[in-house]
Amino acid sequence: MAALWWLALGGVLLLLLLWRRARPSGSETSLAAAVVVLGDLGRSPRMQYHALSLARRGFRVAFLGYAGTKPHSDILHNENIQIVYIPEHTSWQVGPRVLQYIAKVIIQTVQLFYTMLKIENPGYVLLQNPPGLPSIAVTWAFCFLCGSKLIIDWHNYGYTIMSLTHGERHLLVRIAKWYEEHFGRLSHYNICVTNAMKEDLEVNCNIIAITLYDKPASFFKETPLSDQHRLFMRLGKDYVPFKARYAAEPIAPGDGDKRSAFTQWEARSGQVTHLKDRPALLVSSTSWTEDEDFSILLKALEDYEHYVGDGMKLPPLVCVITGKGPLKEHYCKLIAALHFKHIQICTPWLEAEDYPLLLGSADLGVCLHKSSSGLDLPMKVVDMFGCCLPVCAVQFRCLPELVKHDVNGLIFRDSSELAGQLKMLFWDFPTAEGKLNLFRRNLRTDKQLRWDESWERTVFPLFSHS
Repeated sequence: MAALWWLALGGVLLLLLLWRRARPSGSETSLAAAVVVLGDLGRSPRMQYHALSLARRGFRVAFLGYAGTKPHSDILHNENIQIVYIPEHTSWQVGPRVLQYIAKVIIQTVQLFYTMLKIENPGYVLLQNPPGLPSIAVTWAFCFLCGSKLIIDWHNYGYTIMSLTHGERHLLVRIAKWYEEHFGRLSHYNICVTNAMKEDLEVNCNIIAITLYDKPASFFKETPLSDQHRLFMRLGKDYVPFKARYAAEPIAPGDGDKRSAFTQWEARSGQVTHLKDRPALLVSSTSWTEDEDFSILLKALEDYEHYVGDGMKLPPLVCVITGKGPLKEHYCKLIAALHFKHIQICTPWLEAEDYPLLLGSADLGVCLHKSSSGLDLPMKVVDMFGCCLPVCAVQFRCLPELVKHDVNGLIFRDSSELAGQLKMLFWDFPTAEGKLNLFRRNLRTDKQLRWDESWERTVFPLFSHS
């Protein structure tokens, strides 16, 4: 029986090799590229940026992944980018979990390979990892058949994410680790997100990579107050905290009504100024997965709530946590059980165009991403820094490559330390003195590269000189 399977597989490969010979090659494919994500395209910002950068350089880009969240409008309206959706596997609860997982991998293999056969023969395939099982092997086989060059962008290790659920010694985790290292070495080029990961890939996997730090796109910037007002009025139609905490109508100067309004509109000149007693806006974003423990933030907010009600110079808070993911329902139940008087929490899903506006309007960002490998960096912090938004981030191994403690933000270890940081940063808010505004000024004066500049220097040579 095994011999028949191998014979059938050999016959399929032979047919594919013959088919490949009939496809366009050479100069016709040199400016064609595929950007592949075995996940939701709209929730893969770094790969969206890759696709846009390639398209702006004249490449015809096939952007492959699952439907779900709408990608950024720049992707949707770019004539050089063709979005190609992969049919998404629908899981079923039949048989042992191991067999279910094996069946899922087999189905994903067939769906991904079939989808790639439909696109223009690319000169390059740029693949996001993780998830790498089965996408690394599938894209390598495709590149072998089509004469394409495979470039893997290592965001993390898939096997370390699996270990959060199954443990490091689980058979599936060990198989996934071997698979990732073995097939990863078959790529032509490799990109990674930190110098720590670059070193680990070389030492432990014998894979040479270049580091491309996540950088904010040009649309991540501070939001003008007039645009903030329009954003909050629009969000307030669906989310109570925005409606309750931000004024629906302009407030004239000197108005005795001290509602918890976010902005005050100057009736004569149209200028906008801050109200002294306005609430502070705290923002976090998440995929609601095991590598982010939001109980840390909730406990810190409980501590903060106690001191706001104790006569201290601390503002009320509006806490906005954006994102979708498997643990959202769990944390929403915990949030619903809280009975705050001075803190309001909402968990909206924002359109791609609204998310930068929200970050550019906030007073402080909080990041609870704790890397499964300790080797990647949270892109959400990169986006916050692009908006000159100071950050409090939970500590892990290579975080100092991004967050400079006491310079552009603070690093904490637990909920009590985060609570202390919130109280210190928001003391006598929103006066210009204090570390919160010092961090913002430091971010404004930091001439960090944007994505386009960094990509041009680091990644484009892989496509232009190979």
